[in-house]
Amino acid sequence: MADLAHKRGISPAEYLEGEKITKVRHEYIDGEAYAMAGGTKAHNLISFNVARALHGHLRSTPCRVFIGDVKVHVAWDWRERFYYPDVVVGCEAGDSDPYVVEQPKLIIEVLSDSTERNDRSDKFYAYRRLPSLDEYVLVAQDTRRVEVYRRETGWDLELYEQEGEFSLRSLGLDLSIADVYEGVLEAPP
Repeated sequence: MADLAHKRGISPAEYLEGEKITKVRHEYIDGEAYAMAGGTKAHNLISFNVARALHGHLRSTPCRVFIGDVKVHVAWDWRERFYYPDVVVGCEAGDSDPYVVEQPKLIIEVLSDSTERNDRSDKFYAYRRLPSLDEYVLVAQDTRRVEVYRRETGWDLELYEQEGEFSLRSLGLDLSIADVYEGVLEAPP
């Protein structure tokens, strides 16, 4: 019976090879590949706004910002996952795979109706197992709301809404809510 718990549909190596040639991205969860749906314009703009600010801030550092098409690898016990976060920052020189970040410092997910439950539960649970991860950020796309979770606080929620700034302490960057939502949601009156 225990062998059934470890049964795998496809190996990580097969998944990674398939992702190099497929036109549809898939996330890999314990032997199964799941197709990903496309995003909205708001989702795309929010991801771009955050990545642009991060990229400008991280110039001349060893850190790199990746958006949308680079996977994060998480493995523990017999579980193995590959996710495509909306924005990921890696700072480790040894993280040299051209398709995968093994040691992310920051992960940002833009929430949508189809992904929010998973972003808050399974992905968050898996991401917290990465020793390199310092911050996990969830950004709503239908309202001005940013949630920051930090390893240093035991992954407690820090909530930022409407206006003001929030800090990405792991990278020494303060971002305004207005910058995150530029071109997406108008500021409240």
